[in-house]
Amino acid sequence: MADADTASSDVILDRMMALHPKVIDLTLDRMWRLLDALGNPQNDLPAVVHIAGTNGKGSTQAMIRAGLEAAGHRVHAYTSPHLARFHERIRLAGTLIDEDALSAVLDECYAANGGESITYFEITTAAALLAFARTPADYTLLEVGLGGRLDATNVISSPAATVITPVSIDHQQFLGDTLAQIAGEKAGIIKRGVPCIVGPQAEEGLEVIEARAARVGAPLRAYGQHWHVGTEGGRLIYQDESGLLDLPRPNLLGAHQVQNAGAALATLRHLGADEAACTAAVTQAEWPARMQRLRKGPLFDIAGTAELWLDGGHNPAAGEAIAALLADLPNVPTHLICGMLNTKDIGGYLRPLAPHVASLQAVSIPGESATLAAETTAEAARAAGITATAADSVEDALRAIVAQDPQARVVICGSLYLAGNILRRNS
Repeated sequence: MADADTASSDVILDRMMALHPKVIDLTLDRMWRLLDALGNPQNDLPAVVHIAGTNGKGSTQAMIRAGLEAAGHRVHAYTSPHLARFHERIRLAGTLIDEDALSAVLDECYAANGGESITYFEITTAAALLAFARTPADYTLLEVGLGGRLDATNVISSPAATVITPVSIDHQQFLGDTLAQIAGEKAGIIKRGVPCIVGPQAEEGLEVIEARAARVGAPLRAYGQHWHVGTEGGRLIYQDESGLLDLPRPNLLGAHQVQNAGAALATLRHLGADEAACTAAVTQAEWPARMQRLRKGPLFDIAGTAELWLDGGHNPAAGEAIAALLADLPNVPTHLICGMLNTKDIGGYLRPLAPHVASLQAVSIPGESATLAAETTAEAARAAGITATAADSVEDALRAIVAQDPQARVVICGSLYLAGNILRRNS
């Protein structure tokens, strides 16, 4: 697609950014108004699986999609944020939305909104729902943007299933200061009579989810009660009331992906998937910037003989997941190139990583007004017990690391926005 074509959706998206002064303003009133003006496309979607949680939403969605598509189903998928291009957020019947279709639905939503106040996420979510309603498919996978109860995706009255992946502390300024409060917001996607698949949870969070499900009569299928997942002899072992599955380990790396696979498998079994579809879910899922090995591009060329990895996790649970994976990988000196937003718990993210890394190069995230300054990130790393310096760019940081240790493992991490910047520039 030519640059001029691509710019058409970019121009519309830029106009949408100006429709509301806040990037995040949780309420459903504006969403209901716009959907009504559009003819309520949310009521015309193929069977919906609605996914909330703090960590693992995207990976779980990717595995569910891989399983459904392997079974021959056409699957819509909505996710956020995007990494390199907005088009990544909307997948129509298995294919990323093309430029013409995206521009058309964005224009239609912009016109239907009539200049009223609405957030960027709300109006673009409405555009996704409009595109899904007009394209034949068998399933629609909707990933919550933030929270659940007041998220713009929470407009589906009777989904086929809801899924809640592990809930942890994040986005406290919007969702609450305690795990129970945050779990309550996530549990807001649970609908009357609709089965809810629940991934591993802290007891405090699970109690809130169970209480919400009981209030609305939603059957729960919770980890540790109704299904179990783990590894044995290098295999993934899943078991529920329908029987045992002995599958390959997930192709997405990390112990946390075993848990995500369990939630995906529980969802697929609820939807009637067979063992072949479940195998595909754990072996064919693709999800960039989740401990993704970079094997080409300008940064790969700079790295030379060093391993180069990319991860977009940005909260304490993500730091723990990366640390667990590093502990399982071959013992190679590991160096981080880290950039984070100023809204994140940088200490909570870095402390689990400290025992597993030799050094950290801190960078500011290019083009992001909410980035932490590189020196601020370096100071936080030192406070967490990591030898750290600030660098002017990822390229400079990478050169400094490989000059010192050509056989190093380098992990670029700390933010999806940094990961997206890397994927755009390193293609």
